[in-house]
Amino acid sequence: MSADPAGVRAVYDRNAVAFDARRRESRMETGWISRFAALLPDGAEVLDLGCGSGEPVARLLLDAGFRVTGADFSPSMLRIARATFPRAEWIEADMRDLDLGRTFDGIVAWHSVFHLTVQEQRAALPRIAAHLRPGGVLMMTSGITEGESDGQVGKDRVYHASLDAAEYRRILAGQGVPVTEFVVDDPETGGSNILMARRS
Repeated sequence: MSADPAGVRAVYDRNAVAFDARRRESRMETGWISRFAALLPDGAEVLDLGCGSGEPVARLLLDAGFRVTGADFSPSMLRIARATFPRAEWIEADMRDLDLGRTFDGIVAWHSVFHLTVQEQRAALPRIAAHLRPGGVLMMTSGITEGESDGQVGKDRVYHASLDAAEYRRILAGQGVPVTEFVVDDPETGGSNILMARRS
């Protein structure tokens, strides 16, 4: 299917309530969020990039005592997040031109970057990396082979794409954020590929 940012946003807006209800039941992220949290200082500032409704990633981060900022381009998702987690900060933003004017101790981009095209990911990854402080940690999910595919949200198809795993490593290393771990087809998360990187 063709890439269509407005179409992806519309899918999430249309399915926001049902998506949130399903994500509230998810436990697959718990182990990885714990591993991520262990690398951060107490009270760290964390960006949940492509946060959706805040479930479950932002909730787990808040429960760990972090100061959380969630960024997403779906107004409907953000309305739910603001109502559910008023102690976090919620920003309507698009990864394609991300510029929050600040940096973070950690960034989580869980099942979100893959909605960008191959070219958009190449442009966005340096922008994302620029939001990391020295010593900051990035955790994101990705594909491992360059190409396009699709996924599903509710009954709607939604665009997905990936770079090759080696290219993710090259881009991030070039931004001073080398990959420290890249787990492929992780059974704990239903077969997700999880990349961890850290600014030196």
